[in-house]
Amino acid sequence: MKIGFIGAGKMASAIIKGVKAKPFTVIISDRDPETSQAAAERLGVKAAQSHQELADEADFIILGVKPQIIETVLAHLKIDKPLMSMAAGVSLDRLSTLTNPNLPLIRIMPNLNAQILKSTTAICGNQHVSEQLMTTAKTITDCFGTTFELPEKDFDTFTALAGSSPAYVYLFIEALAKAGVKYGLNKKQALEIITQTVLASSQNLWLGTDSPNDLIDSISSPGGTTIAGLLDLEKSGFTAALVSGIDATIAKAKEL
Repeated sequence: MKIGFIGAGKMASAIIKGVKAKPFTVIISDRDPETSQAAAERLGVKAAQSHQELADEADFIILGVKPQIIETVLAHLKIDKPLMSMAAGVSLDRLSTLTNPNLPLIRIMPNLNAQILKSTTAICGNQHVSEQLMTTAKTITDCFGTTFELPEKDFDTFTALAGSSPAYVYLFIEALAKAGVKYGLNKKQALEIITQTVLASSQNLWLGTDSPNDLIDSISSPGGTTIAGLLDLEKSGFTAALVSGIDATIAKAKEL
């Protein structure tokens, strides 16, 4: 199968690295032929001379342009192949009005971890996407991480939980590192300790059968240091603040 990427920005480039490692042929088209060729050489794939040439040649098209220019890009394109879009806030209905009402359309929402082929990606399709085509689409998205098939109505929530939350995790890690510096560790050492701990803690949750609360209880000895810290975090509104941040993220996503 020949997969065509319209747009070769940071996210698309990360995804291309995962897709080209599988038995797919990749062709890309960026802003102009010169930019396309430079990106193709950097990524080790083929370049099309125009978006329309790519649309004619590819079997499956992935739209990797920013939401602000998606109308401009699609306005002059004739597409009769399945189209997958990663543009945030651009619904399947809107894509349909910009392309063809009978076109199989798929929407995905990858996250930053696509850079290391560990994206958490949401996927949904319109009524013209067959079960076989959805399977093919998930095979593509699994090339750069893990795929979750969700109703489109849940995409804003997914954006908050998977798309924006890495920033919250990094903020949490940064705060812990500052605490380490406060008590005498250098910043580099503190970051290494915390990053390894967060990584291993996530793997422990992922690979095991215990819930987060089970693991919290197993660490919290009666009258110990962990429970004292946990209670202080809750006194400071840790859980409520985090949920409030998710609320704000979802509200903003609905405005896009």
